[in-house]
Amino acid sequence: MAAPSLLNWRRVSSFTGPVPRARHGHRAVAIRELMIIFGGGNEGIADELHVYNTVTNQWFLPAVRGDIPPGCAAHGFVCDGTRILVFGGMVEYGRYSNELYELQASRWLWKKVKPHPPSSGLPPCPRLGHSFSLYGNKCYLFGGLANESEDSNNNVPRYLNDFYELELQHGSGVVGWSIPMTKGIVPSPRESHTAVIYCKKDSGSPKMYVFGGMCGARLDDLWQLDLETMSWSKPETKGTVPLPRSLHTASVIGNKMYIFGGWVPHKGENIETSPHDCEWRCTSSFSYLNLDTAEWTTLVSDSQEDKKNSRPRPRAGHCAVAIGTRLYFWSGRDGYKKALNSQVCCKDLWYLDTEKPPAPSQVQLIKATTNSFHVKWDEVPTVEGYLLQLNTDLPYQAASSDSSAAPNMQGVRMDPHRQGSNNTIPNSISDTMNSTKTEHTAMKGTSVKNRPDLKASADSNATLHSSLATNASNHNSCVVDVLRKNEGPHTSANIGVLSSCLDLRTVIPETSVSSSVSSAQTMVTQQTIKTESSSTNGAVVKDETSLTTFSTKSEVDEACALPATKISRVEAHATVMLFSKETPSNPVATMKAGERQWCDVGIFKNNTALVSQFYLLPKGKQSISKIGNADAPDYSLLKKQDLVPGTGYRFRVAAINGCGIGPFSKISEFKTCIPGFPGAPSAVRISKVLPLFREEKICFQNVEGIHLSWEPPTSPSGNILEYSAYLAIRTAQIQDNPSQLVFMRIYCGLKTSCIVTAGQLANAHIDYTSRPAIVFRISAKNEKGYGPATQVRWLQGNNKKAPLN
Repeated sequence: MAAPSLLNWRRVSSFTGPVPRARHGHRAVAIRELMIIFGGGNEGIADELHVYNTVTNQWFLPAVRGDIPPGCAAHGFVCDGTRILVFGGMVEYGRYSNELYELQASRWLWKKVKPHPPSSGLPPCPRLGHSFSLYGNKCYLFGGLANESEDSNNNVPRYLNDFYELELQHGSGVVGWSIPMTKGIVPSPRESHTAVIYCKKDSGSPKMYVFGGMCGARLDDLWQLDLETMSWSKPETKGTVPLPRSLHTASVIGNKMYIFGGWVPHKGENIETSPHDCEWRCTSSFSYLNLDTAEWTTLVSDSQEDKKNSRPRPRAGHCAVAIGTRLYFWSGRDGYKKALNSQVCCKDLWYLDTEKPPAPSQVQLIKATTNSFHVKWDEVPTVEGYLLQLNTDLPYQAASSDSSAAPNMQGVRMDPHRQGSNNTIPNSISDTMNSTKTEHTAMKGTSVKNRPDLKASADSNATLHSSLATNASNHNSCVVDVLRKNEGPHTSANIGVLSSCLDLRTVIPETSVSSSVSSAQTMVTQQTIKTESSSTNGAVVKDETSLTTFSTKSEVDEACALPATKISRVEAHATVMLFSKETPSNPVATMKAGERQWCDVGIFKNNTALVSQFYLLPKGKQSISKIGNADAPDYSLLKKQDLVPGTGYRFRVAAINGCGIGPFSKISEFKTCIPGFPGAPSAVRISKVLPLFREEKICFQNVEGIHLSWEPPTSPSGNILEYSAYLAIRTAQIQDNPSQLVFMRIYCGLKTSCIVTAGQLANAHIDYTSRPAIVFRISAKNEKGYGPATQVRWLQGNNKKAPLN
């Protein structure tokens, strides 16, 4: 965690959608990037369910249905996957609840559930201000405040320290309450405390930590319950313990429990001498407890004033949600208007990054031209941007070529079980898919603004490494993902068949064409996806474990193999290989190995970039990037260098958040294209489907196999002399190294289609590097040689062992 003086609080100032009214006593949980808020009160108890998308910066009200619970405040609220449980709380002044409701966020469906009572003893009484914590398949209820009077207008408070365990059924429903037998001294009765559960990595049992609360006076004690032995203890801590408080929040990120806000004693009050009579106030103090070392660290003390409004103002009864390593805080009360005898509630939303972001995945190549790369990397949650750098010290390499031969990579060998031109080709490419068109924006000469809507629309991996081989041009990566057709109207949840990424023709220099697939012959349909949409600007959940939101992209389930009457989903790449004798000069790749320097390409909001230039370092400088509390480098003062054809470049990327630049990714290496070679074939079609396979043993109902066809390159750079198609096959080499595919040539000729026989498919390798798929490659040859090979991964399903149907 950053030092106290370096905390970089950010207030979210621009929203879309219906913003909920200010309140306190509400509760919030996170499902992926969504913050879901329920209940609370301010001029009446709220009964709406509000959702805030931290990526799109959008509030929305989902269309809930079923057994909708009444509004409540100071209730229990936990999340298990996409299931949310609500227990107890105040439903009106003086009247408390002990009812349990379940929300299936996959359908925004409420259901009232009735757990079995304990085998001995009574079920929990109606209460508010209790803690309700989830671990595994059990919820743990502790303490709270009950009303001893049957007359709700005559409130007789009773503080509780009872402890219950609620067993959950998998997916939906509950089993019942139980009263565990605990050991040791039980914490004193209290309400408006916090309880979190933490388990050390690779060792130890889960433990519940109870801190603070109210029992006539505010408390500052810390209690620990071992959930395996059910033993209570009071751990000894180091550091400065936060002031006694209630109505605060506690959130666990990593091994730290962050405590923010709450009611605390006024400055100068001696709470030990007169705890019941002293004045209380809200606080904005912020501390954390290292749960491994039991040491408290103060990040913002109660005495620190904030005259610049640079952090949340004092509050209590707010909510806090951890999404990744970022903490969000919303609303709460900050005092009373004594003249009106009413509470003043905040309506602001803040967040704080608690640590630097992790390293992104390796930079992945989408396509290359003679003087540019289109690259991407996996998203890192809750970041403000990415710093992309390159290094130009790669020596240029080229292999000798014979323009009459088919494209083969290093290590080419003949398959002794095949005749004719069935060459086998080892592969060094790990390929997945990129499923959506993305934007790339380098932020030039400006600082990175911390916005929660920095989400790139690309949503999958494509790691590519270059291979050199005889008679080849640079095989560049291009990815196509064809989304299967959904049933229903054209809404956020029902998007038609789309080619939502890059057409294969985009490997041609200076050309970018994207197309939609509109006919059944162009691609095969998949089994339809069953979805439900709450609203076109809301969230849609596909199943019980994967909640999805829609902004600018459509989402699809995994593909699976279907009977021959169905059609399959195809994803395609152009592979990265270099086949040429030509060696253009490389004026920028002249540094010696000991003089390597990383140059900035720029700072990008999204996880994709079009790279045609980079910034040269000033003489004597090792780095020009300064992110975090300082502004971004002023790139306008730096000289630019264009990329050069036929040149190797090394890339790395780091994510940026409010704590600064995180570690860099592993290094990737790519090479720009050499002019004159044909582009990659496009619009690959598979018109017949293999029906089923079990554990890589394929059985066919159609002995003719499948029909593979494609369109010629949009930029042939001369006459196309022939095409070659390849199939990844099973070999002992793949079993030893699954990432090293071996390809067998199954076609060579002028036609733009071929039949892949059942016999050939029976020898196909099922690639599980991303999702199960049979892999094909198709490339075109002109007078200069073979160009980029389009790689097609014919998706088969998700499970290696289960039958696919």
